Amino acid sequence: MELYVLFGTFTFLLFIGTPVAFCLGVSSFATILYLGLPPAVVFQRLNSGVSVFALMAIPFFIYAGELMVRGDIARRLVALAGALVGHFRGGLGQVNILTSVLFGGISGSAAADASAVGGIMVPQMKERGYDADYAVNVTVVSSIIALMLPPSHNLIIYSIAGGGRISIADLFTAGIIPGMILAFSLMVAAWIVARKRGYSTETFPGIRAIGIIFVSAFPGLILAAIIFFGVRSGIFTASESSGIAVVYAIGVTALVYRTLDWENFVEATKGAVRTTAMVLLVIGCASAFGWLLAFLRVPAQLVSFMQTFSDNPILILLMINLLLLFLGTFMDMSPLIVITTPIFLPVAMAFGVDPVHFGIILVLNLGIGLCTPPVGAVLFVGCAVGNIPIWDVVKTIWPFYFAAIFTLILVTYIPSLSLWLPSLFR
Repeated sequence: MELYVLFGTFTFLLFIGTPVAFCLGVSSFATILYLGLPPAVVFQRLNSGVSVFALMAIPFFIYAGELMVRGDIARRLVALAGALVGHFRGGLGQVNILTSVLFGGISGSAAADASAVGGIMVPQMKERGYDADYAVNVTVVSSIIALMLPPSHNLIIYSIAGGGRISIADLFTAGIIPGMILAFSLMVAAWIVARKRGYSTETFPGIRAIGIIFVSAFPGLILAAIIFFGVRSGIFTASESSGIAVVYAIGVTALVYRTLDWENFVEATKGAVRTTAMVLLVIGCASAFGWLLAFLRVPAQLVSFMQTFSDNPILILLMINLLLLFLGTFMDMSPLIVITTPIFLPVAMAFGVDPVHFGIILVLNLGIGLCTPPVGAVLFVGCAVGNIPIWDVVKTIWPFYFAAIFTLILVTYIPSLSLWLPSLFR
């Protein structure tokens, strides 16, 4: 009955439009009252959920991303990507995807990627004869590449939701190869659609021009390398690297490029504070929700339930993926990570799945959910940038969905794609 109270209250509040953080908090409070436990337990768990030192990395990485978005970094990365792949079929579509790879290694946020890259690329693509739906499709799905690359704050959230025992450095490293596979799969899909629609290519600018553009973009690109190699080598922790990222972002945008004025600085600060407040409130309320799941032995019951169907890890991972894909269609990513990790991580580990490998599966899976209706946050951003109705985009986005799901299948059933690089560095 306790589970009916917990999940029933949560589902009811969710369907009447209550913000997710309040759904988690109120349902936890209602269940605590039903169990006869002190109500203060909810607030204690909320407080302990946000009083984790590793969480310091999240606001600073968000802040660094906001500074980069408003500091003209995206435009330089677009120019570099255009010089490298613009001469392929559907040139601007390929440029869009490669820019998402480059910018994702700086922002670590799919929404920031879709907003910054889409704001530059979508108008250019429409102006040069690309259909609006194609431009938005490429922008939206390629933005989830950022979730797989350092400094993805969703990987940090997963580490904390997994009890803080999963190495953030390993997660940052594990997402690189899957992120590159996703980028390649999307480039193939973009090439196929571009060839079918007869889109043109761009002129190859020459090696000298590429070198000049690379030098211009290099100060922004080097941030990703500083974060990755600093954390991976142990020179500094993920939390320390986030502070370094902010200082470096201010230095590059204000002193090197001289594109960050006072107005943009204030807007970046406000945006980071707003996003951080939302993320931390969700994490705190989800901490109370997750404590109740453990208290009520939900993971153990779920393992037993799944074992009644099969003890084959292939089928178990298939069921988990299908359920996560379904949940991702109507819930945002951060709360889903905090809610589902305590439930599914013990199940996956019981069937021999490495927690680092499962983290990449989870983040990629829920990233796809950001691009699906009815509650795809990144899909809404892309449609707003492209000024196109959401259903016009959904009608033609399927080749890119298939590319992302194909990557998810590879990552799920070939663990070495996620685990080889961390083992090499380790």
